Amino acid sequence: MAAQCSGLVRRTLPAIALSLRTSSRRLCTATKQKNNGQNLEEDSSQNEQKIDSTSTEKTLIEEKVKLEEQLKETLEKYKRALADTENLRQRSQKLVEEAKLYGIQGFCKDLLEVADILEKATESVPKDEIKEENPHLKNLYEGLVMTEVQIQKVFKKHGLLKLNPLGDKFDPYEHEALFHTPIEGKEPGTVALVNKVGYKLHGRTLRPALVGVVKEP
Repeated sequence: MAAQCSGLVRRTLPAIALSLRTSSRRLCTATKQKNNGQNLEEDSSQNEQKIDSTSTEKTLIEEKVKLEEQLKETLEKYKRALADTENLRQRSQKLVEEAKLYGIQGFCKDLLEVADILEKATESVPKDEIKEENPHLKNLYEGLVMTEVQIQKVFKKHGLLKLNPLGDKFDPYEHEALFHTPIEGKEPGTVALVNKVGYKLHGRTLRPALVGVVKEP
């Protein structure tokens, strides 16, 4: 009976040992497979994280570029608006200044007609009749002269200057030629006769002088 048990044990132990070794190998294989699976999952997760990080970084860069372009465009519009505002301010200021200077030009033109009549009246007085024996004519003439002098002072005070270009070079911006004629001893292109004096208001021609100009013989 003991011998039978001993033989059974001897037959059974190798089988158990083999089974244990087989189970151990299977367990190791399963563990390795599990570990490999976990490693694959971790690698896959890391790769997905890397992809997400790259995609996010790319999106942020694109948004940054877009915002920089919008900022640049906004700054350009702001600069243009400032320049337009400054130009408008300067133009408005210039218009105001010109209105102050030339706002009276209509009134001045009307006064020029009065000055012309006064000048004609003064010139029409016969000079040889102005004598002490003729006090009325003398007083009249002196009154006309004083009035003419005074009106020219008022004109000058307000920037209105008389143009009497006799003998000057013809200037189309200040003179209006009524005729051209050859005159001996006179330089061509000069004013030989002033039919009507002109006027300038603050350097701007208000009324050109009406003149006759010397031409080549």
